[in-house]
Amino acid sequence: MLTSLKKAQKIVIASHNQGKVREFRELLSFLTVEIPNLEILSASEFGLESPDETGKTFKENAILKAKFVCFSTGLPALSDDSGLEVLAINGDPGIYSARWAKKNDKGDDFAPAFERIQQEIAKSETPNENSARFVCALALSIPQDDQDYVWEGYSNGQVVFPPCGKDGFGYDPIFVPDGYEQTYGQLSIEEKNKTSHRTNALNLLKKSLDL
Repeated sequence: MLTSLKKAQKIVIASHNQGKVREFRELLSFLTVEIPNLEILSASEFGLESPDETGKTFKENAILKAKFVCFSTGLPALSDDSGLEVLAINGDPGIYSARWAKKNDKGDDFAPAFERIQQEIAKSETPNENSARFVCALALSIPQDDQDYVWEGYSNGQVVFPPCGKDGFGYDPIFVPDGYEQTYGQLSIEEKNKTSHRTNALNLLKKSLDL
């Protein structure tokens, strides 16, 4: 059934985060080459509410969101659940990465989350340990297909303070990937996509489609 995605005319990104949707559209260019008329839509275009993320892992939450959007739209849905895991604080914020941010009418404000991470590291048993990784669990849900398709990708690096850069979104301004001296917030989207956790997960999807 996974090969049926090649015949799809529309696919919905199960996210209201416009930064994430833009990144997905860039990363899914391989699909639009294979399927020239493919429309890449977002959940917000259908007026859908975000489902409660009740899963205990990135994979569980990604599957939950993909199934919800697929059922609601009748279209193939691609979802990711991603977050930052910081070694010194036992992998936090992890699946709660978005929930560490402050919500307001202008969107998510991650500045309080940056400050919290810095404070938690300082209080930890290893205050000089800045190793971290981004995790992306990518789930695909296809109508009339009961199977869960999930791929997981990682980007290893370290967190840095103060935050640097205004590009990207979320925790990008405090994360420097291995092999670089700049944060994801400073790198262009093209440069970020060479190493990102989302890219690595999508590469696994690409292999599954034999593209």
